[in-house]
Amino acid sequence: MIRHEPRWAFFGYWQRVSLVLLVITLTCFYWADTEIIALDPWSELKRIGLGFLSPDFLATEYLFEAIWQTISFALLGAAAGLLLGGPIALIYNKPIVAAICAFIRSIHELFWALLFLQVFGLSPLTGVLAIALPYAATFARVFSDILQQAPASTLQNLPANSDTISRYVYGRFAHVFNEIKAYVRYRFECALRSSAILGFVGMPTLGFYLESAFRQGHYHQGAALLILFIVIIGTIPYWCRAKLIPVYFVAAILLLPEITTIDSSLVWRFLSDDILPPMFQSHSVELLSSDKWVLFGEWLNRIITEQALPGVLATLLLAVAALGGSYLLTIIFTAVSFKPLTGSFITAINNVSLLILRSIPEYIFAYIFMLLLGPSMLPAILALAIHNGALIAFLVARQSAATVYSQHFNGKFDGYAYDILPRIYPNMMALLFYRFEVILRETAILGMLGVATLGFYIDSNFSEIRFNGALILIFVTALLNIFIDIASRKLLATHSISHKSC
Repeated sequence: MIRHEPRWAFFGYWQRVSLVLLVITLTCFYWADTEIIALDPWSELKRIGLGFLSPDFLATEYLFEAIWQTISFALLGAAAGLLLGGPIALIYNKPIVAAICAFIRSIHELFWALLFLQVFGLSPLTGVLAIALPYAATFARVFSDILQQAPASTLQNLPANSDTISRYVYGRFAHVFNEIKAYVRYRFECALRSSAILGFVGMPTLGFYLESAFRQGHYHQGAALLILFIVIIGTIPYWCRAKLIPVYFVAAILLLPEITTIDSSLVWRFLSDDILPPMFQSHSVELLSSDKWVLFGEWLNRIITEQALPGVLATLLLAVAALGGSYLLTIIFTAVSFKPLTGSFITAINNVSLLILRSIPEYIFAYIFMLLLGPSMLPAILALAIHNGALIAFLVARQSAATVYSQHFNGKFDGYAYDILPRIYPNMMALLFYRFEVILRETAILGMLGVATLGFYIDSNFSEIRFNGALILIFVTALLNIFIDIASRKLLATHSISHKSC
């Protein structure tokens, strides 16, 4: 008896996943608000172009202080996250620890900054803690994944009376030290971007002056700041040497702005009153009154139906459309990055382009596209797709460069698609679906530009001093990110290699 395979089985696993992803992407793009309503985009584009052709590096007051604060916040935040997340990685296999870390890292640094602003004000503590908390949870997860890959055979060769610390250091940590070091270096690059973004809420980093310059149309100044930021990230291997890190660390602590005095009464009011639902803020003895719980139910229902659900829908439409765009750009950028296919000159130009595109914060991309295309989801989709596509392509290109191709490789695209792409494709998809969680978080920033995602409603609640509503929406955001993380892990569990490098 001949067994007929279903037609769907004609496609491989990743072919099916890719086709489904593209179909869902096109559907989300169709339903998303992508109308172009800009009145005169070409004149604005000309002004932006002239700004980049003649950047004014002397226009920004306190430029060197802003550069140093950007670096110091990133360094201290990443270091604090490393000190917290490293030990937690050893117990990350406990479900309660993994759940807490998932919740913490699912909240964007910008939201942590907005929360800490209510407690510490524009203090260095706000910037450092806003980076340290989500980074600690991320370090814990990634280090746990890396340590699980350490071979167990070494432990069997250690003396039987070896203490626990020695068995851990020599039996597990030594095997994966290079991978951990590489990830910490990459995470510091991410911390620099996070530090710059904190300037959008008033912290004295490059992002503060960058946003101000673009908002006021001072493109010569904005271009200069953006170029400096790209140079800082692109030259990390040269100025961020291991021997110099202790010096930078001490200087970062000594040269931080003065920590403002914290009013304990305001902190207590925020924690005990401001974040409570309105019906419970009076501290009435009738806390258990059924009337108050009815009012609470009505209040919560309004937030869920009028803000949370529309925000979740818009966030998913935007994020999925951006994910599909990232996938297409990754395919293109990765192919162009393969030197045997395109040659040394084109590969070098492409690598410089990837550095620029992954260094520019999505917020700036979205703002520029909004000037050109008008206020809709389209600028946000393009910003997220370009930034994440360039970042994933940069990571995958390193794997393809190390891939040994067969002697039958013909140096053409069909040879690349047959010989190289199948080898790097699982890792590329793993990185892509991992970045989906990050894309969801990044919609928070773009919500501050007026795109009606969850970030837009959260920012509106903070602006209107309705911290209780903001916390509810932040909680919804965290749950959405956790759900996406679980779904992506299940999708990748048996069909791809680890995505720890992202």
